[in-house]
Amino acid sequence: MRLTPRDTKYFDLLAALAQHLVRGSSLLAELLGADKAGREKLAEEMHEVEHLADDATHSIMRRLNQTFVTPFDREDISGLASALDDCMDEMDEAADLIVLYKVEGLPDRVSDQVQVLQRCAELTAEAMPRLRSMDKLADYWVEVNRLENQADKLHRKLIAQLFDDLANDPVQLMKLKEIVEVLENAADSFEKVANMVETIALKES
Repeated sequence: MRLTPRDTKYFDLLAALAQHLVRGSSLLAELLGADKAGREKLAEEMHEVEHLADDATHSIMRRLNQTFVTPFDREDISGLASALDDCMDEMDEAADLIVLYKVEGLPDRVSDQVQVLQRCAELTAEAMPRLRSMDKLADYWVEVNRLENQADKLHRKLIAQLFDDLANDPVQLMKLKEIVEVLENAADSFEKVANMVETIALKES
């Protein structure tokens, strides 16, 4: 039994932040299949979601500065919020690059990359409320790690495909390679969140 009260609002704030990742990954998937005008509109929506995620992260940081007793280590709360925000930043950057580089067509495996990000976002959003009880979280981090391994394989195949298909078009090659790399970074960021959740759960068990 705890003798001091805990501010449990953090669980709600982290869950809300993770929901922005679900929306962001969905917008990214829509953007891949849109025309030029549609992509620009979706990228603007993505920026709005990214700003909402920033606001949610700042709310958590402000609360940390105002709260004496936290549900788990304040460094872990801060790190987890920042890691979640990083996922959103990477997806926003990918959407931005697709629009700025005026990419006409993207390889099919880019869609596969984004599908992995969508699933990671969904799993992360489902996991955040369970931090309240630290219950049934192992399946989450195991599956996200599996998905990140899948993303790694997709990334390697995509890079090889780009060098094969665009050997005579170095500018297009550089554009697509950067987009693919940012999507891979997003998958890495989701894995980082899962690893942090595992660490927190083990510390609190």
